[in-house]
Amino acid sequence: MINSEIINKAISYIMAHLAEDIKVEDVANHCHFSKFHFCRMFKRETGESVYAFIKRLKMDQSAFRLKVEKDRLITDIGLEFGYSSSNYSSVFKKHRQVSPVEFRKELLTEPVSHPFTAQEVEFQSFEAYNAQIEIRELEDLRVIYERYIGNYILLKEQWTRFIEKYKAYQNETTRFIERSYDDPTITLVDQCLYDICMTVDEDCTLENVGIIRGGKFAVYRFEGYISDIFVTFQGLFSVWLPESGYEMDERYGLDIYQMIDCERDYVVMEMCLPIR
Repeated sequence: MINSEIINKAISYIMAHLAEDIKVEDVANHCHFSKFHFCRMFKRETGESVYAFIKRLKMDQSAFRLKVEKDRLITDIGLEFGYSSSNYSSVFKKHRQVSPVEFRKELLTEPVSHPFTAQEVEFQSFEAYNAQIEIRELEDLRVIYERYIGNYILLKEQWTRFIEKYKAYQNETTRFIERSYDDPTITLVDQCLYDICMTVDEDCTLENVGIIRGGKFAVYRFEGYISDIFVTFQGLFSVWLPESGYEMDERYGLDIYQMIDCERDYVVMEMCLPIR
């Protein structure tokens, strides 16, 4: 878990400005620290330098766009993350050992493998996903959150501890939410960034309270075992989204839990994809 709210503030700033040429000094200034002291804090909390973290996020997020925006020009995706066409290809290849063109080609021809089981993934049809989709405007959500860099497979134990830790702030209207920033078929599974959250009243004064921005979402109702969540999300991105006529915007996906059965590892949730 990222324990420092200063570093959480820095990460939120970086995520909001990935389209820009972010300098380490920009992030340090945003957090009101000297560059030297801030860099030491960041490396201690995340295990990466600020520069390496920014570069990795730009590469991983742009790779995700290559995956879900199959017909979009590669140069346009590179520009969206602050790179010229030639520079983007060079930096991308250095990071992933293949060019953006080769990466996209592999996505179209190679089967998707489950990152936690190594099994080949099978998807439903567009019609099957679409039958479970509702386009909805979601309100802004005020939440207590904890942020992690690590493996999604640890979520169960993290949720158990989180719910117990903040039980004094829970009531009959509380909603439990995951916010995922990375695709584990692209980002190394131990480097995925995610938040676990619960809605909270206006009078909560904890330091780790933030706002999840609402707006237009494609909401898919999922009812099943936790082990099937990954396959469903991949199907929504790989099958439903390209054929839906919608595009993802700059926000990130949410899971809003309706029911959790920890003994059976069974959940009912709304998978929310931000769209325009």
